[in-house]
Amino acid sequence: MIITSTPLRISFFGGGTDYPVWYREHGGAVLATTINKSCYITIRRLPPFFEHHSRVSYSKVENVVRNSDIQHPSVRACLEFMKMEEGLEIHHVADLPARTGLGTSSAFTVGLLLGLYALKNQMRDKHSLNADAIHVEQEIVKEAVGSQDQTSAAYGGFNRINFHTDGGVEVERILADPNRLAELESNLALFFTGFSRTASEIATEQVKITPHKAKELKAMQQLVGEAESIVSSPNRSLNEFGKLMHESWQIKRSLTQKISNASLDEIYEAGLSAGALGGKLLGAGGGGFMLFYVSPEKRAALRERLKKLLCVPFGFSNKGSQVIVYEPEQEYDKATIDERSVVYAQHG
Repeated sequence: MIITSTPLRISFFGGGTDYPVWYREHGGAVLATTINKSCYITIRRLPPFFEHHSRVSYSKVENVVRNSDIQHPSVRACLEFMKMEEGLEIHHVADLPARTGLGTSSAFTVGLLLGLYALKNQMRDKHSLNADAIHVEQEIVKEAVGSQDQTSAAYGGFNRINFHTDGGVEVERILADPNRLAELESNLALFFTGFSRTASEIATEQVKITPHKAKELKAMQQLVGEAESIVSSPNRSLNEFGKLMHESWQIKRSLTQKISNASLDEIYEAGLSAGALGGKLLGAGGGGFMLFYVSPEKRAALRERLKKLLCVPFGFSNKGSQVIVYEPEQEYDKATIDERSVVYAQHG
């Protein structure tokens, strides 16, 4: 049995410049951190004594007679990529719900791939694991996703991630005093605004309009360097980071009309009126988590103002995707597996 733990992430600046359609022409960059909330995937070879060949458990349960019948796009694509046709049992659980802007789907893909490699008794370094996950999501599933979520999940930590025109991805750990990062963490508050049912639709539209939004995306990309400078310079006020978040959100919400809506704008304005210096909706848009930059002394007022929303405490984390349980199990020979098929066929 293999269990992997893969962190979720918060993206501060540069989102949108991590789509290949943009960075393969202009380059791209994001500033993001993983947090102490994770998704966990358990994988084992399914003993050949069940009627089904494989079983996948997430928000629903799938029992299938062949792996190509699996409906979950990422699971099916990962098994295809890894050329795994044997019977498996895969379970997914997470600390926070999916479709909320925290990179859950890419964390799932990264964690599943790492687990499948471990099941084959193979190691995979962060760079290769990230490249595999990007390939699976963009080339096999053909999801309208960028390349930052897989990178944060694979590497972990508070990073500037650069995307190069040749397709290369470079991860630079932000060099800042731990106390500085702890201070930044204490100025952040995360509120759940409800599920985004339109995230993939918004992402698809954003990819489509990317070539027409060069001015906005270049401006968002420049803010990455400015934000990095604020965090890395002990003599600069972190309040500048909050104001920069506000500036970035104003640009992002102008990219398409679907990123925000009246309800989300109302929440954001309520946050500012309660003392937040800035904030942003995480993920593609339409719902999910909203992050605010607010000083600790104004945090209570913000929570009171947004008391209808769930406030989720979190901390920064340096851990990338990792195998937390590795217990090799018995492998069954082909004769036993074939026998199972014959016996169940008779009862069918």
